Amino acid sequence: MIAGFTEEQIRRYARHIILPEVGGEGQKKLLKSKVLCVGAGGLGSPIIQYLAAAGVGTLGIIDDDVVDLSNLQRQTIHAGNLGRNKAVSAKEFVERLNPDVEVITYTEKLSPDNVRDLIKGYDMIADGTDNFPTRYLINDACVLENKPFSHGSIFRFEGQIMTIVPNEGPCYRCVFEHAPPEGMVPSCQEAGVFGVLPGLVGSIQATEIIKYLLGIGDILKGRMLYIDTLNMDFFEIKVKKNPDCPMCGKRVIDDIHPENYQESCRLW
Repeated sequence: MIAGFTEEQIRRYARHIILPEVGGEGQKKLLKSKVLCVGAGGLGSPIIQYLAAAGVGTLGIIDDDVVDLSNLQRQTIHAGNLGRNKAVSAKEFVERLNPDVEVITYTEKLSPDNVRDLIKGYDMIADGTDNFPTRYLINDACVLENKPFSHGSIFRFEGQIMTIVPNEGPCYRCVFEHAPPEGMVPSCQEAGVFGVLPGLVGSIQATEIIKYLLGIGDILKGRMLYIDTLNMDFFEIKVKKNPDCPMCGKRVIDDIHPENYQESCRLW
């Protein structure tokens, strides 16, 4: 018996425990970790699934949407839960997968009014969202609260992943200071999305989160991984901290002001 683990936990996490980079101490660290997943849809599904399987002790899940039949082409954790709130559906999935994990559900929408209070209690944030205003909201709140987060986004056959660690590398606004004008980029509902793509992108996000929590390997800090599944191309884009960034450079943004998170996501 390994100190601090039940016999069942030793069996459950055996493949982690025998890894020198993880071991028993690393697994204990995961069991004490807390991650908030914003969105339980296409990206959130694999993120939640693999963080729970890995034994991340507390998962917060926020999503105000309900499961629709069109979601099941890619949002695989929601089978049998049509019409149910996605956060609640995800909690039920996690409870079946790993009873070690405490799941805290938030069935409201992430907003400028609640974001800072919500993220304070977590070690890392997973961005599983599908719209620009919420991406900028997560970025800005995490920089202000000094919380690392994993960014992922998908479009048709393409995806991108980046890990943001405030004060250690570029933030999302360093790379994309402003969102494109409203209507310029079609949504996944309008343009479509390759069903397996969010599984791939979300799994990489989960990998990044687990590595960060364990303090192992190299994470995608200052690097953006771009994926083109149609041609099966993976390539890395080096990104640098922007000294003129309105969030982490010039510090134009000093708080979460609701008017900054409209469709245009501009600062004025």
